[in-house]
Amino acid sequence: MMLHQASCVAIEGRALLIEGAPGSGKSSLALALIDRGATLVGDDGVALVVEGGHLLASPAPAIAGLLEVRNVGLLRYPVAQRVPVALVARLDQAAERLPHGPDVVPLLGLALPLVRLWPDSPVLALRALAALARFGRD
Repeated sequence: MMLHQASCVAIEGRALLIEGAPGSGKSSLALALIDRGATLVGDDGVALVVEGGHLLASPAPAIAGLLEVRNVGLLRYPVAQRVPVALVARLDQAAERLPHGPDVVPLLGLALPLVRLWPDSPVLALRALAALARFGRD
């Protein structure tokens, strides 16, 4: 098992792992996706394990169920456990406007698709969902 500093939500049985620098909007994106029906896996810390050729994401035990909502505080949400990671979304101010496709990022020996998303957008959640639909592993 590896603890990974990222936020993560489950969407229709697939996990979207959200990476980015501190303050880049990981928790805000997770909150927006939860508002659209996603389930929290973890915020600012996710437990990852490889099983059966899949990378599974679960809440980090010390902070399970907690989501930081800026200017409000820590709020408690139900969590999903052992969700296969389908896509890594990295919040990045230098994200390409029209990439040729996803990059690949190695995590625990597995190659996962990675998309870079420009974080300062009112439609960031919609772009994350579109990236998951287009590039996410089944």
